[in-house]
Amino acid sequence: MQAPTVSSDLSWVSEAVRPHPTTGPRVTRLLADLADADAPHREALVNAFWADATRLGAPLVEPVEDAPGYHTLTFLYRGHRTTRHVLLFSNRLTDRARLADALLRHIPGTDIWHLGFRLRADHRGAYRIAADISTGEPPADPARLQEFLRTLQRYAAPDPLNSRTIPTRWGGPDCSVFALPDAPPQPWEGRTAEAPHGRVERHRVDSPALGTARDVWVYLPPGTAAGHRDLPVLVLGDGDMWLGGMGLQDTLDALIADGTLPPLIVLAPDSVDNATRWREMGARDSYVSFLADDVLPWAAGRWPLTTDPRRTVVAGQSLGGLTALYAGLVRAERFGNVLAQSPSLWWHPGLPVGGVPQTPVVGEPWLVGRYAQAGPRELNVHLDVGLHEGPMVGYSRAMHETLRAAGHPVTLREFNGGHDYACWHGALLDALAAMLAPVIPAPEAAATR
Repeated sequence: MQAPTVSSDLSWVSEAVRPHPTTGPRVTRLLADLADADAPHREALVNAFWADATRLGAPLVEPVEDAPGYHTLTFLYRGHRTTRHVLLFSNRLTDRARLADALLRHIPGTDIWHLGFRLRADHRGAYRIAADISTGEPPADPARLQEFLRTLQRYAAPDPLNSRTIPTRWGGPDCSVFALPDAPPQPWEGRTAEAPHGRVERHRVDSPALGTARDVWVYLPPGTAAGHRDLPVLVLGDGDMWLGGMGLQDTLDALIADGTLPPLIVLAPDSVDNATRWREMGARDSYVSFLADDVLPWAAGRWPLTTDPRRTVVAGQSLGGLTALYAGLVRAERFGNVLAQSPSLWWHPGLPVGGVPQTPVVGEPWLVGRYAQAGPRELNVHLDVGLHEGPMVGYSRAMHETLRAAGHPVTLREFNGGHDYACWHGALLDALAAMLAPVIPAPEAAATR
């Protein structure tokens, strides 16, 4: 899960997709049944509830009868007699400035803790759960309670009732993942067992542009050495996450095997740590030179990758998405395709390391203005942004309109989710497949050959 950008205030989220607290049908029925039950019956009801939750998995997903296109999502936790609080940390589903609203509700006399939201049925996201078993009374003052709850984040862990997880950055605990029924499909999941396997290598690359050496993760498709020439290339930020943690190589194997993607090479520099990532990513000429003048020539001397910018994609997420857009702006002769997911368009030169603005950009985002001044060039751009990313939605729309007005082929996809690898993973592959789709000659052209 990425660090938040600009604001996690849910007031920025449109009413159509804003999460609304609610109590789902199963919990409602349980509360009614428990009201008049004696002790043995209560125990049987609770055991049956947990048996169902274990069988169905969590969170519970239930349609909203009077609101087609919406579902209730109920998070559950099986507590202990010492459990005092259970707190949900969910990327842009809960408001980080109001953590008390993310506390699960306890059903007295049971070990059941629950918290439900009404959500549009295409929502996908990541979350973790933290249980507080400390002694003493919680602070009564709302500000002190907020600070106390914030400290629970260090104890947040995946949901034991949910087997779907994704890793987090910098060695933190995994996140659990939920996907409502209408969330964008990810049909490649679970399809990797029979696909021929490519390989991932990690190399140390000297970089005059950065003045240091940097690890670069490399994905090589199956049969790289067996006669392939001029393979498409994806230059992807945060290689330590994508190829070191997320297992992107398994997805690439599956999509290459079924023809959704052509065989391609991925060059993915390691981000090292959060401070290094902040210093180097953004609109930094030195980092773009590292990608264009150090990494690509180094790789071209070892593997059969293309030098055609039309078959070269630069991609990234958050600050990496901004980096990809800047690379397309200043080095379009090398990067003909830009795939920017949730780009940090609030960034501008002069921000201190880690200096995320706490207020929205006033006027035109800095990089949008640079593109407006630059004029047309040979550049194909795809933008992704989550509807729960607050003002970043507007920034991406502004970039889309600016690129379109300048005549660039550009697409913008707004997904129902947050600043989240759970959403970026599928969207990355969808956009990459569209960018690298083979060019099929028109019938008239083919007939004249």
